[in-house]
Amino acid sequence: MLALVPMRAEASNKAEMVTQVLFGECYQVISQKDKWLQIQLATDNYRGWIDLNQHNSVSVAYFEKWQAAAHARVTDLLSFVENENIQIPVSRGAYLPFYEHGTFAIENRNYTFAGNVSLPDSEISKEKLTSLAVNFLKTPYLWGGKSVFGIDCSGFVQQLYGLCGYQLPRDAYQQVEHGQEVHFATQTQPGDLAYFANPEGRIIHVGMLLENQQIIHAAGEVRIDTLDHIGIYRSDRKAYSHQLRIIKRIN
Repeated sequence: MLALVPMRAEASNKAEMVTQVLFGECYQVISQKDKWLQIQLATDNYRGWIDLNQHNSVSVAYFEKWQAAAHARVTDLLSFVENENIQIPVSRGAYLPFYEHGTFAIENRNYTFAGNVSLPDSEISKEKLTSLAVNFLKTPYLWGGKSVFGIDCSGFVQQLYGLCGYQLPRDAYQQVEHGQEVHFATQTQPGDLAYFANPEGRIIHVGMLLENQQIIHAAGEVRIDTLDHIGIYRSDRKAYSHQLRIIKRIN
């Protein structure tokens, strides 16, 4: 078991990393090519390839039970899970399957966790979303990343809502299909998601609104900038970096 495992577009360590498998997250094996497994995540159905050496198998019964349940998530920046044999580092967003009173189970292996968690019955409140979001500040941008050691724009938003118990798809163009449209300035509130398009109209970026027309997003790093009806304004560059397309609220 590892804190995270890179998922790649092809069966090669040189291939693009498209997302990551977090500690405690389940997946199905779709196919095998040499020492690579093509997998599909149980959380968002994303597909990619992982190194066979980083694979940990579970039974069909456990997988089905995992898939049917909601799970606690780690909220600490960095902490450890352990049992009598091993101590494993985990970071914010890691899954703690079947967590109860500081213990959880992966297959027939029991672990303890003494850190802070977000329980699966958590409400999607703007206060909690804001608190979680600012704790990611200065996280470096990493294409395909989902952790505090590197994250991309859609991975950032997916993790924020996942920690509040709502599963968004992996990519921004998929996420924009969720929620209800709200109008800028008159209806927006912290926690709303702003989506940005390229000149061809394709959704290529997403961030989460804060108070006072600010937005927190992953662009080079997780940072806070100003949002207006045109898009994201970078005061340090005195220029707009992204063109606003639509704002959505997850109910």
